[in-house]
Amino acid sequence: MKRIFWIAGENSADFHASGVIAELNKRNKDFEHFGIGGLKMKAEKFRPIFPFERFCVMGFIEVVKHISFFIEVESTIKTIFQSNPPDLVILVDYPGLNMRIAKLAKKNKIPVLYYISPQFWAWKYNRIFKLKEFTDHVAYILPFEQKFFDKEDVTSSYVGHPIAEEIKIGMTKKEFTEKNNLDPDKKWLGFLPGSRNIEIKKLLPEFLKAISYFNDKNYEFLISKAATVSNVIFGKITANSQNIRIIEDNSYEMMKYCDFLVVTSGTATIETAYLGTPFIIVYKTSKISYVRSKGSDFPISSSTKILFPNLSRMKLTENTSMKRSMR
Repeated sequence: MKRIFWIAGENSADFHASGVIAELNKRNKDFEHFGIGGLKMKAEKFRPIFPFERFCVMGFIEVVKHISFFIEVESTIKTIFQSNPPDLVILVDYPGLNMRIAKLAKKNKIPVLYYISPQFWAWKYNRIFKLKEFTDHVAYILPFEQKFFDKEDVTSSYVGHPIAEEIKIGMTKKEFTEKNNLDPDKKWLGFLPGSRNIEIKKLLPEFLKAISYFNDKNYEFLISKAATVSNVIFGKITANSQNIRIIEDNSYEMMKYCDFLVVTSGTATIETAYLGTPFIIVYKTSKISYVRSKGSDFPISSSTKILFPNLSRMKLTENTSMKRSMR
């Protein structure tokens, strides 16, 4: 039996990796999949070695707060690689940890496939040289990345973006309207506060304040709740909000049928761009994390043209969200 060690430390990576695991299992039953992953991967007979929710942190300060946990993770992985090495390591996005694990795997002579490469072309370009040194193959999902890999002579293949296969609309707008008791004559404003509890704590209260500026006689307010978000945290924040619709299923239908979306920075921005619904990108983090990240997000621009406005921590308030949404 071939053993494949995976690291998919974010919800989007878990989703993308689960599809690959499912396809591998269809082709060959003699694979053991284990490592770091979430519920989607577990559904495909993946065996996690750490609680997935512990990896759902983002930003410099947030990672520092959990540094002891990540030291433990790296130590455990090092022991596995030395004592009972897998036949292949597959790393999915999540560059902060994955680049270090790629180096560790290379040191132990374990083949490494990097699926969904870091956005080195946006910042930290030197990561492409680490990819060349520590991985055996990079499977990239954005066609323009080819010129960078060719330039630096990185062994790689373009495999297409997984959302093209993952996004499925299973309900008509009429069915979605009836299921969620929505008024089809009103404008629908949708809010995606993220899939991490820390994002919910920071952003959902701001979204609810923004909603308070609108007249609910003219609007329906839809808020997406990810399965990975704590029911207690989400419920506590929304307890006193009477004029909202919480969408726990059919998030893609919500994203497609809303007239406008306020989207937390992350994979959902790519998904929304793919679906074609107008939106703004928002995020709220610590000042240090903001400065380090330069406040960037991929789908904002194409060449020099601004496609979608981005509201970062330094600008995000309920007033800015409302005013940008109304333009």
